[in-house]
Amino acid sequence: MQATTQLIHNIPVDPLTGAISVPIYQTSTYVQEAPGVNKGFDYARTNNPTRQVLENLIANLERGNVGIAFGSGLAAIDAIVKLLKSGDEILAVDDIYGGAFRLFNQIYEKFGIQVNYIDTTNLENVFNSITVKTKLIWIETPTNPTLKVSDIHAISKIAKANACLLCVDNTFASPALQQPLLLGADIVIHSATKYLGGHSDLIAGLVVTKDRSLGEQVKFIQNASGAILSPFDSWLVIRGIETLHLRVKQHCANALSVARFLETHPLVAQVYYPGLESNPGHEVAKKQATGFGGIVSFNLKEDTEKSATAFVTNTNLFKLAESLGGIKSLLCHPASMTHKSIPVEKRRAAGVTDSLIRLSVGLEDETDLINDLKQAFRKIEKKLTSVGNNASYSLNG
Repeated sequence: MQATTQLIHNIPVDPLTGAISVPIYQTSTYVQEAPGVNKGFDYARTNNPTRQVLENLIANLERGNVGIAFGSGLAAIDAIVKLLKSGDEILAVDDIYGGAFRLFNQIYEKFGIQVNYIDTTNLENVFNSITVKTKLIWIETPTNPTLKVSDIHAISKIAKANACLLCVDNTFASPALQQPLLLGADIVIHSATKYLGGHSDLIAGLVVTKDRSLGEQVKFIQNASGAILSPFDSWLVIRGIETLHLRVKQHCANALSVARFLETHPLVAQVYYPGLESNPGHEVAKKQATGFGGIVSFNLKEDTEKSATAFVTNTNLFKLAESLGGIKSLLCHPASMTHKSIPVEKRRAAGVTDSLIRLSVGLEDETDLINDLKQAFRKIEKKLTSVGNNASYSLNG
């Protein structure tokens, strides 16, 4: 059975009413026949039928055993870190989501959990950076926002040899393109706000584990800490997942066209997209995923925040906003938005330059999207002309 068919029919018909759409069980508690005797539900923080459908659905999609739904992607990350104890270390990808960096460095380092950042695309870096205290390897692949690709299977072997857990943030690829648990990862995490929800109308986080006992530990943390996903938002994610494969297929097609256009533009210094054969992660991405995703990032030749701001404030179809993965195209300036919490030198060293622009390529017609980018570039060129017809490229006036 093909993945799309399997997905659709993994969403159950309601056994009580026959409803084809999963009902929203908007309740805080459940009537019990006797103390501890119930229909599998006693309190909505611990479990909810709508949330349970979503948790089972994402576990099936990721080929795992336990799914756990949280109120945000960061709440999901927080739960994974709570598997550790004071004195443990995390080995994390250097080009990491700014919110994860903030959580690691400003919250958990206070409790004695050290985080070491490396370029995980280099396997020697991973092998040589593990210490006896390393208990968790944390990778995004592709990364946010420079789309570096790490070899999940190879890193999983290193993790297992050193008794470490491997957690893969699969937000950018989604299970429509990549299934890290099948490649050896222990934990998969998602900001379901992005491609899984797909419509920019919810905040949610998901965790899937390969091992059932590990999943039960995360489930315990979910209940004990209380950062659960609401029934309505669980239903919204289920509804989004129903069209995941169709949406992601078009996101990928549009993103590749946009990336190829950007590669040829004279004001662009570098394009980051694993689908380009020129991308250093292309072969690994081709090996471990069935597509290259809907995110494209690029640097301008004038590597300044001013030039990037001029560009991101002059598009029409690409809306300037945080987040990604929705049907409408978005763009952002990571240095001053999503990755602002990362110190400047560390950010630049990881490849997040002052002029880096991240595009979340939506489902509009690709010709319209490219035309929108063209007109934004033309507006920048006019600004260049207005500052003095200099031969050098400068927006500094």
